[in-house]
Amino acid sequence: MQALSTSTPVAVIGAGAMGSGIAQVAAQAGHQVFLLDQREGAAEAGRQSIVKQLQRRVDKGRIEQSALDALINRITPVNQLDDLASAGLVIEAIVEDRDIKRSLLTSLEQVCDDDTILATNTSSISVTALGAKMKNPSRLVGMHFFNPAPLMALVEVVKGLATSDAVAQCVYATAAQWGKKPVTATSTPGFIVNRVARPFYAESLRLLQEQTTDSATLDAIMREAGGFRMGAFELTDLIGHDVNYAVTSSVFNSYYQDTRFLPSLVQKDLVDAGRLGRKTGQGFYNYAEGAQKPLPATTEKANSVADTLIVEGDPGPLAPLVKRLAASGLNIIERDGSGRLRFGDAVLALTDGRMATERAAIEACNNLVLLDLAFDYTNTTRLAIAVAGQASEQARIDACALLQKTGLAVSQIADRPGLVVMRTVATLTNEAADAALHGVASIGDIDLAMKAGLNYPEGPLRWSDNLGFSLVHTVLTHLQQSYGEERYRPALLLRQNRFAGKGFYS
Repeated sequence: MQALSTSTPVAVIGAGAMGSGIAQVAAQAGHQVFLLDQREGAAEAGRQSIVKQLQRRVDKGRIEQSALDALINRITPVNQLDDLASAGLVIEAIVEDRDIKRSLLTSLEQVCDDDTILATNTSSISVTALGAKMKNPSRLVGMHFFNPAPLMALVEVVKGLATSDAVAQCVYATAAQWGKKPVTATSTPGFIVNRVARPFYAESLRLLQEQTTDSATLDAIMREAGGFRMGAFELTDLIGHDVNYAVTSSVFNSYYQDTRFLPSLVQKDLVDAGRLGRKTGQGFYNYAEGAQKPLPATTEKANSVADTLIVEGDPGPLAPLVKRLAASGLNIIERDGSGRLRFGDAVLALTDGRMATERAAIEACNNLVLLDLAFDYTNTTRLAIAVAGQASEQARIDACALLQKTGLAVSQIADRPGLVVMRTVATLTNEAADAALHGVASIGDIDLAMKAGLNYPEGPLRWSDNLGFSLVHTVLTHLQQSYGEERYRPALLLRQNRFAGKGFYS
């Protein structure tokens, strides 16, 4: 089905930050837009907020004043539902309350033409449930934008049980015409992004609770080694802990307390204390004027007399790091083996989801130092390591000295299974694989959603393929063994791929 013609009026209900942003997007695409809010003066205030934001772009010469004037003239504040009768698409962006949204949707059915598409911008409420009281739920679809709507590319097009294919296809095509990157999802708790992203927050929160290292170091590892735009603590401070904790709790309860979505007591304490992040001036970090953000923990400069790196077998994902080390002037000796690196007293290997101490005992390799995953070992500026409890101090020094030869900031963390980036990527992949298995969305749409909606450096399923078909499964299996929890059980699709010897895209 084709996208809506730009001659079709669009209505947006709710003139807060999200609603105003959606109105701006539709107006920029050329539609006449009606903006409605039950609060007196709110619709005009929303229109003026758009003017204020875009005027900055005019002042910087990025858009012409005439373009701003034309866009604003296409946005009309209105006062009542009857004013929306001519709209071909109505998008509600009101409070996240099922009963209030249901009431609005049933009222819209009485006002709008039978072929008007009704869309909900809900981020967590079932589209199926919202349509249950409607006379014709086939015309209801989720159209979930991400904040700020004019800047964020992703739109989740969410099909409820009764949503017609034609309606979903029209909204998908319309979002694409508006310059967005739409993905299609079924109406399950959290849709794609809010479900698949839970481990990003959960694993950092658990590592903090286990006193692995401090929040600033965990954030730095996720940014600098993982390639993520922000670490979990910076991001939740920005989102607001009340909001993030509520979404986690909603998904947890919606999935009947599945431990994969277990909320964090650390975050609950912040919510209970009213430390909600930037909006209250205090979260994991202090945002008071003049407050300094803590620096990440970095190992002091280490010196080693060793000058030869022994590479035993295929280093796998560590190959770019080996190449980087070779470029630093080290002598390189290659010989058969299991992918370990030897430098001085240190034996280095990529984490496989076990603690260094456990793996050292099993493999009879006392001086074992485990390396965390990096998105791009060639250009990363930081890497986390964990040292086996049996290792000598010289082994630790040699490992740090080796990595520092390439200019890497080394963050030694407490010995925890899977370290930081690896366990996060593994659990993200696991949740994405489970979502694909259950038909929430296609593999390609899941990866696109995580990149376009949250600026991940790579979609988790593609990332898993790039690491090799078995590594993520191995990491998860070891995490499950270490914790004895269902939280880390490998998804059935991931397990199937492991034994079929293929990836998600092969």
